[in-house]
Amino acid sequence: MFNLKAYPEPDAISGHGIHTLRHTTNPQVSDSMKGRLRAIMLTLLIILVCLAAGAFAFMRQPQFGTLPDGPRLERIRQSPHYADGEFQNLVATPQITGDSSFAGMLFEYLFIPKERLKPSRALPTVKTDLAALDINRDVVIWLGHSSFFMQLGGKRILVDPVFSAYASPLSFSTRAFDGTSIYSAEDMPEIDYLIISHDHWDHLDYPTVTALRAKVAKVVCGLGVGAHLEHWGFATEKILEADWFTTLEPEKDFFIHVLPARHFSGRGLKRNRTLWIACMLEAAGRRVFYSGDGGYGPHMPEIGERFAGCDLAILENGQYDRNWQYIHMLPEETARAAQEIRARALLPVHAGKFSIANHTWDDPFKRVTEAAEGAALRVLTPRIGETVWLDDEGQTFPAWWEGIE
Repeated sequence: MFNLKAYPEPDAISGHGIHTLRHTTNPQVSDSMKGRLRAIMLTLLIILVCLAAGAFAFMRQPQFGTLPDGPRLERIRQSPHYADGEFQNLVATPQITGDSSFAGMLFEYLFIPKERLKPSRALPTVKTDLAALDINRDVVIWLGHSSFFMQLGGKRILVDPVFSAYASPLSFSTRAFDGTSIYSAEDMPEIDYLIISHDHWDHLDYPTVTALRAKVAKVVCGLGVGAHLEHWGFATEKILEADWFTTLEPEKDFFIHVLPARHFSGRGLKRNRTLWIACMLEAAGRRVFYSGDGGYGPHMPEIGERFAGCDLAILENGQYDRNWQYIHMLPEETARAAQEIRARALLPVHAGKFSIANHTWDDPFKRVTEAAEGAALRVLTPRIGETVWLDDEGQTFPAWWEGIE
């Protein structure tokens, strides 16, 4: 006969008996695993803290600028275009469009191979001596991307200058195309008006504007952007900040009409704390419109109605994508906008120096010229540094991008 009392009872087997067995047979294994897990967790925590501290220190660098506060912020809060702690577009403007999620778009941007984002060789350029130009002759000189120098009504104007070889907080990222960085702050004459359309890195370049500081008499920008400029040493009295639908007359018979764009702003993690602008410059019987960055919208024909046309429209035409079509115009929209603004001539910009989108580097030039065929609109496509004379309506430019892979 079996002696049942020699074996543990069922409750003891399923409970206390096995529990005792585990702890008595593997105490060193269990403690070792717990110690290893603690070490892994501590290492991960240290890495995260170091990354956070590094990111915080990196974003404290002066090129990130600073957000508006004090009286400047109070003025911003009075703007009809500011609500819920940020500036708002005139119409609903989702930043992500198309079929992709943000994660899918980011994956496509970072990991899907693209062809011909950059030209295969240095682009052809012409370096005009800006200081030697006759101040009494109205002229525009494209400096690459959205940067251009202008003389209008005897004033020297510089818009969105980016003379760095990159358009990013990281010097190894968003590098300029070979041959396009031919101008520097030293090449600029004394500037009457520096115009900044918004505070994105490819329009407001810290090394460039700080190098220009002593040469600039006045800066015109949207509400809040002056906080960056003051942070970088610009005198408060030099800065003219304005809201949309504001007309500045800093000098007799010289007008800067600050107008809306459909875009966004921000140099760091916080967006839309400063205002993005377009502008119409008016002097000596001429009007020149600059769109800044932004998608197509009803503001384009409204500007045409308001001003009954302009001599030249300098419009964004590059860095577009189906996934963000409301914040950057497609070339066909650029051609349409120029006609709705009632411009006699179009100078497409925002291309030809940096690759920030997925399209081929020359796609903007090809598509906008094709889109404008048959329209009562001159499309001006100068090389970087080439002179566009506003009094010469017969001036033409060759398709210089052809033949460059």
